[in-house]
Amino acid sequence: MEYQLKSGSPDKQRSACLVVGVFEPRRLSAAAEAVDRAAGGLLSTILRRGDMDGRRGQLLLLHQVPGVLADRVLLVGLGRERELTDGRYREVVRAAVAHLDEGGAMEATVCLCELPVKGRDLYWRVRETVVAAEDALYRFETLKSEKTPRRRPLRRLTLMVPGRRERAVGEEAVRHGEAIAEGVRLARDLGNLPGNICTPAHLADEARRLAEAHEAVSVEVLEREDMERLGMGALLSVAKGSRQPPKLIVLHYRGAAEDERPYALVGKGITFDSGGISIKPAAAMDEMKFDMCGAAAVLGTFRAAARLGLPVNLVGLIPSCENLPDGAANKPGDVVTSLSGKTIEVLNTDAEGRLILCDALTYAGRYEPRAVVDIATLTGACVIALGRHAHGLFANQPGLAHELLEAGRRAGDRAWELPLWDEYQEQLKSNFADMANVGGRDAGAITAACFLARFAEKYRWAHLDIAGTAWLTGEQKGATGRPVPLLVQWLLDRAAGA
Repeated sequence: MEYQLKSGSPDKQRSACLVVGVFEPRRLSAAAEAVDRAAGGLLSTILRRGDMDGRRGQLLLLHQVPGVLADRVLLVGLGRERELTDGRYREVVRAAVAHLDEGGAMEATVCLCELPVKGRDLYWRVRETVVAAEDALYRFETLKSEKTPRRRPLRRLTLMVPGRRERAVGEEAVRHGEAIAEGVRLARDLGNLPGNICTPAHLADEARRLAEAHEAVSVEVLEREDMERLGMGALLSVAKGSRQPPKLIVLHYRGAAEDERPYALVGKGITFDSGGISIKPAAAMDEMKFDMCGAAAVLGTFRAAARLGLPVNLVGLIPSCENLPDGAANKPGDVVTSLSGKTIEVLNTDAEGRLILCDALTYAGRYEPRAVVDIATLTGACVIALGRHAHGLFANQPGLAHELLEAGRRAGDRAWELPLWDEYQEQLKSNFADMANVGGRDAGAITAACFLARFAEKYRWAHLDIAGTAWLTGEQKGATGRPVPLLVQWLLDRAAGA
């Protein structure tokens, strides 16, 4: 999709379709008022007749509007002005763009960036218009023999801004929005691939392609023998039940001085999770291909950072394997030794994500990172606690938690902080090892984070549990690409010195 910025009167724009908003109840936005004046009050007449009342998501396409140079005018319902929140603005943009794409308009001029979204400036509105538009246009048909025909797909959007002075801000917003959307798209594509294609080796190849495409990115892939030599007994114990070789993918992005300490992102890369010997129920087990969405988010964030040329250094660590039952697989009661030297009693083989992450978190310490964020589809308990709207956030330092919460709010990719109190650590006691890998039914998301915290004591660390947010179920089943927007916003803030 191509984006461009323009200023001027909406009625003077030559376009296949002009998009303007209508508030509820039957009140024209500023751009719609300009169109109405040029059209001799046609829009006001349509509203008085009751053809449209401005309910959020309502759409009305008008042809050959007099006094307007655009071929068509699309009226988009905005709901009540005081209720136009971040999420509702994105919803309106998605609805409009989806309608344009399905209706055969190959290009359109959008007058929505003027709308008064509370607390949001022009930069935000332009950027989020781009991100929401790309979300509306996303399709995953890679594996279908017959693609859905798209007769005249939407190819260009012109975004109207108040004047020439706002062009520079708008252009930066478009650039940031395109990079975020590109990172999200990569994460979604990887998440949507099935486990027989998206294996640990496939993730490693994707990392290599990323490095080939961007000079600032390099990659190293640690094989089983490398991990055995290092002593990554926790990660390797999960991989024992699979015929797919495990990988530890190490990415570097160098956008700052070589001696500047990096930020580190650690993504869980279980490319299929059957639960192992503690096998999962059959229902919805196909969705366990999404258990590598943390890894996908790291790759998507690196793609966005590289495209933007962010002036920071990044390390990405992706521990990747499958979790399958086999004669060699972990058994409940087994004790494994992690890279840190700490021993772990495996009470439940379906709590495998923390076993691969703990070795990656220990490995991250060698880079003396400024901060580490791990991203993992870690616990069903987090879905029960927060549903599918917010990521679960845990941090060992309040400042880091605040940074991530604020980044999530700004990017519309929100997280919610949960406690990481010492009292919960008691649930991880083991009679036979330094700790157990599960702490019982109570506070499952919290005890999982408490487990990881034991391997991140030497640096600022946060954990994002994305089990409820990484994919959608039901009719809209598919990866969401979250939390790439949050992570990119966090890095933009760090680059800006926020």
